[in-house]
Amino acid sequence: TGKSHVGSVIACLHGLEFYDIDREIVKKSGRSIASIFEQEGEAHFRSLESQELQRACSASCAVVSTGAGAIINPDNYSVMTASGIIVCLDASPETINARLRQAPGMGEKQEIRPLLAGADPIKKIRELKAIRQTYYELADYTIQTDGLTVEGAARAILKLWQQRST
Repeated sequence: TGKSHVGSVIACLHGLEFYDIDREIVKKSGRSIASIFEQEGEAHFRSLESQELQRACSASCAVVSTGAGAIINPDNYSVMTASGIIVCLDASPETINARLRQAPGMGEKQEIRPLLAGADPIKKIRELKAIRQTYYELADYTIQTDGLTVEGAARAILKLWQQRST
């Protein structure tokens, strides 16, 4: 949906720290997320995700980009609500799939999202969205990013943030 790109733009525009939880996990473990899933499983990845989220949310004045499944863990949700506002970026399965395929470094055989491996990623995106929708609805705000540029999505979030602050 653009979480990493949009988050980095917001942080840059306001001189804030930016934490991309997935990137922090990769950097600290020295392995790809796909490798972590393959070797230790999703539960281990989710544990690393929770640790990084706690670390990122303890920073003051930061923008944090989480993986799409992070909010499902009640402890993660508590950490997020205690540290700021939660914005859910949403898009259609087709848009998500197209964006993932355009991601830098994507090759025909390279998987960038372990949970989307398989012959029909759009079907898997629909399934994951259906499972997670109740949790996504817990966000303070939801921004539909279909048809929005990264900058457009960032402006929409900043507008909501400014309205909330006044």
